[in-house]
Amino acid sequence: MFKFITDRPFWVNLLAVILIAVFLIWSFLQLLGIITKHGSYLTVPSVTARTTADAVKILEKNGFEVVIQDSVYTDTAKMGIVLKQFPEPNSTVKVNRVVLLTINRSTLPMIDMPSLQGKSLGYALEILRRSHLMVGDTSYKPDFMMGSVLEQRYNGNVISSGAKIPWGSKVDMVIGGGLSNDQVPVPSLLGLTYGEAKMVLEQNGIMLASTVVDPDITDTTNAFVYKQNPPKLTEDKRPVYIRSGQVMDVWVSKEMRYLTDSTSNNQAP
Repeated sequence: MFKFITDRPFWVNLLAVILIAVFLIWSFLQLLGIITKHGSYLTVPSVTARTTADAVKILEKNGFEVVIQDSVYTDTAKMGIVLKQFPEPNSTVKVNRVVLLTINRSTLPMIDMPSLQGKSLGYALEILRRSHLMVGDTSYKPDFMMGSVLEQRYNGNVISSGAKIPWGSKVDMVIGGGLSNDQVPVPSLLGLTYGEAKMVLEQNGIMLASTVVDPDITDTTNAFVYKQNPPKLTEDKRPVYIRSGQVMDVWVSKEMRYLTDSTSNNQAP
């Protein structure tokens, strides 16, 4: 069997081995190219803002593998949609490329209830904002801790700090109203700058609960108040009263303007 090899010169055998090796390597590379589809490219379709199920279906239909890389939550986007993809939309990539998706969660995340008791109302409102929570109803009861949070409630029940509640939940608060029940007429803030409105509220012992700012404003202090809650007058033109330590909401815009409605409650006097 080996006589065929041993009867030939060494260099002939060596050359044969080299040729066979080259052929095997070339065959392997050709086969590998067929298996991996070497030289074949695809364009990554855009799936951002689509539901996760639709995005996966589109990508797999176009020959891509899909991996959910991360799941986050943002309240400015719809739940369950794709927020980000990699590679970017319209990128040219090789066949069988994995597309990584970052999706917006389809359920609200649970967050820890912060501690508001004993805090001033203004500070408590800031804590709620930073914790991605909203202020619900505020009620007042006589207490020497005027303007401070006496109780924090969720769904009508007292809730302790550290308890888990959904992102964006409304938290009700019981505020100390001082030992006096004296009420003052709600001041008119319409037409004032935001800075002037804050001064008026401070002079009357009224807290600023929230400020709704038009998107084109860069200088809040010099923006103009065009709406307030509570209004100065009721629907039948009677004065609305408020106690020191209670709160008001204002809406501000870049230009001075007034809302008009059937009651004219929010018009300037």
